[in-house]
Amino acid sequence: MAKTDPVTITVETVVHSPVEKVWEYWTDPEHIKQWNNASDDWHTPYAENDLKVGGKFVSRMEAKDGSFGFDFGGVYDEVSTNESIAYTMGDGRKVKIVFLRQENDTRIIESFDAEETNTVEMQQAGWQAILDNFKKYAESVKK
Repeated sequence: MAKTDPVTITVETVVHSPVEKVWEYWTDPEHIKQWNNASDDWHTPYAENDLKVGGKFVSRMEAKDGSFGFDFGGVYDEVSTNESIAYTMGDGRKVKIVFLRQENDTRIIESFDAEETNTVEMQQAGWQAILDNFKKYAESVKK
């Protein structure tokens, strides 16, 4: 039986910060550890990022109470500094992130293949929450 094409989910936001800063906050492991969670009861105690085509990245996402955790990672398929990133997750799903300069702001558009365990709505809400947390963090960093 042929596998059907996955549903693509898109989340987006506008960050009130220049694209160069947004790129740094998105890609630097020390910054990733500060924003990579969907809610305050989760955190990212570890992140590494080899930001180049063929490079790997991984972030350890854990509940702060220690009840659950997982590694989120993949391999970069495309890296265009301050413009876009594409990668393949460990399970084969694809992700593309576009960073659009809008004067002193940056629009981030993130599209990803849905997985089949959770509902599309749940996945969209989770990824949007992480993106919203990124926006909050990026706008709070002292420039």
